[in-house]
Amino acid sequence: MASTERPLSPHLQIYKPQISSTLSILHRATGIALSAGTLLLVYWLVSAAAGPEAFATAQGLVGSILGRILLFGWSFALFYHLGNGIRHLAWDAGWGFELPVMHRTGWAVVIFAVAMTLIAWIVALVVLGV
Repeated sequence: MASTERPLSPHLQIYKPQISSTLSILHRATGIALSAGTLLLVYWLVSAAAGPEAFATAQGLVGSILGRILLFGWSFALFYHLGNGIRHLAWDAGWGFELPVMHRTGWAVVIFAVAMTLIAWIVALVVLGV
């Protein structure tokens, strides 16, 4: 077998993550987080149907610091996954594959997710008094 002088794939220690790979991994992670958060929502709904004691326990969990952190992460995952899903629909239509456009839309999705998460939580805490 002839030896070629082709380089091997870069090792993880020298590989520089790109925005496209980072956002792709984040899209998959938020999909998993949405599934896990949906289990928490189902638990909350089932406890409401099970009676006042079960619902009080669920409310205690969701209203705790840990519960609110989980809900905050779940809401970020929801908005990120929504924004990036719209971006993927644009790609399905053949738009946005140029690198400058891909970078702009990637950052736009991140900014959208952060802004919408903060707006939703400000409305929930200030306006609704949750």
